[in-house]
Amino acid sequence: MATFKHISSKNADYGAAEQYLTFEHDEFTMKPTLDKNGRLLPRDDYRISSLNCGGEDFAIACMRSNLKYGKNQRKEDVKSHHYIISFDPRDAPDNGLTVDRRRSWANGFVKNISPDTKRWYAPTRTGITTAAISMCIS
Repeated sequence: MATFKHISSKNADYGAAEQYLTFEHDEFTMKPTLDKNGRLLPRDDYRISSLNCGGEDFAIACMRSNLKYGKNQRKEDVKSHHYIISFDPRDAPDNGLTVDRRRSWANGFVKNISPDTKRWYAPTRTGITTAAISMCIS
């Protein structure tokens, strides 16, 4: 059974969520894990896909959209929404839940919520099997 979490964010740094999902972080301090040379350590087994971004990076597409429509310009505005869907680790061996199946499921989920928003999706594998979706609402 999956656990679902929604987080609305007023952080104007659209790349911060992507960095969290693509690089290792200490689960208690939430700080990035660095190698002996001080570089970020990439997470294992993740895929990034974006939709409605017109071939641009998610962060750039969100900023352009906000400027075009005059949205999310004030500090108190919600800039993005993050959906974290955590699956039981046994779903992979018991039910054949792969990274690609999570991506397919999550894309269908987001299309039902808000089909025209700019979004990216990063299924990752942490201590549990996770699918994360970030959406820029303009």
